[in-house]
Amino acid sequence: MKSLKPAILSLCILSVFFVACDNKQAGQTKSKTRIIKGLYSYGPEIKSFTDCEEGREYWVADSAKTLELSYSKFNFEKPYEPVYIEAECHAIKSDSLMVSADFDSTLVVTRLIKILKTIPEGPCNQ
Repeated sequence: MKSLKPAILSLCILSVFFVACDNKQAGQTKSKTRIIKGLYSYGPEIKSFTDCEEGREYWVADSAKTLELSYSKFNFEKPYEPVYIEAECHAIKSDSLMVSADFDSTLVVTRLIKILKTIPEGPCNQ
C-alpha cells in the first residue's frame, strides 16, 4: 500500500500539469485573433493580403466563406485587382506542400468586417 501512494500522487501531479498546459494553449489561440487592415488580392492561383503598415504579405484562407464571395461581386475584368479589407483573423504557419509555402504565414479570416473597391487614403494608397 505504501508503494501505491507515490504512484497515485505522481499521477495526480501529472494530471494537473496536463490540464494547465491545455488551458494555456487555448488561451493563446484566442489572444492571437486580431483585426487586419490592408490590401487583398484574389485570383486563380494566389489569395494574398498585404499589411500596408508593415509591408508584409500573407497567404489568405477564407474560413468565413465571405471574403472571396464579396471580392467576386466587384466583377473585375482581370484577376488580382487589390481591394481594401478589414477582417478578423488569426495567423498560422503556412503549409510547406502548397502554394502558400511562398508566404511565411497564412491568415485565416474568420469574419469580414469591411471590403472596399476604392482604396482609402492612408498607408495603403501610396
